[in-house]
Amino acid sequence: MVNVKKSALVLKHFVLILTLIVFGSNCSAQLVISKIEAKQININEKSYSLAEYNAYISPYRTHIDNELNTILAVCPETLDKSKGQWQSNIGDFLADATLEKTSPFFKKRENLDIDICILNHGGIRAILPQGDVTTRTAFEIMPFENTTVVVALIGEQIAEFVDYFIKEKKPHPISGITFTINTENKAADIMVGQKPLDLTKTYYVVTSDYLSNGGDNMNFFKKNTKTYDLEYKLRNILIDYFKDVDTIPITKKIKVTQIKQ
Repeated sequence: MVNVKKSALVLKHFVLILTLIVFGSNCSAQLVISKIEAKQININEKSYSLAEYNAYISPYRTHIDNELNTILAVCPETLDKSKGQWQSNIGDFLADATLEKTSPFFKKRENLDIDICILNHGGIRAILPQGDVTTRTAFEIMPFENTTVVVALIGEQIAEFVDYFIKEKKPHPISGITFTINTENKAADIMVGQKPLDLTKTYYVVTSDYLSNGGDNMNFFKKNTKTYDLEYKLRNILIDYFKDVDTIPITKKIKVTQIKQ
């Protein structure tokens, strides 16, 4: 009498060995995905209680909350983008912090210096409140996945940005550049660092990948001669900066001066 169980076991072993032999003979071949199939599963197909859902996600929620609520620094006053006509305290902080954190990285990688930081007013999505600064604070201020990009621009395009800035009448965050708005509502005394703007010189500007592609109608960025993707998210720059300081510095530097009639 044939032992069915034993025969089935031998057959399984035979199939397993054959599979391993076939796989081993093709292990050097490059595997290519030819098709991906997916199925949408409605969570209502099976009834779960609210308690069961909460029990499942609770460990993940606790872990994420602990990470987000970690105190990294202290801010002596509230930084808000709605305060200030040509500059905002949070805009000044973000631009200065971005320039400070990316400059040594770019210098080491490309042996070049970043001259200017330009960000956009609309990209700031929350205040930086007075008191404890946490990882959650960085996510609230910069909820998007934007990375930093260094763009090589000729001085003429820097002048275009200043004209754009004046026309927009928004306190876009800037660092490394100062200028005056004269009585005719035109730019004057544009300075990059401590030197007057040279219209023929190449300047390296750190910005977001969104703006580098002409976002917010900053089309002068698309006239660049070269771009360098730092693969360093703006949010991570904030988090790293918060970790490096005990107290958030509040800059009082005047970057934009307006001469009124």
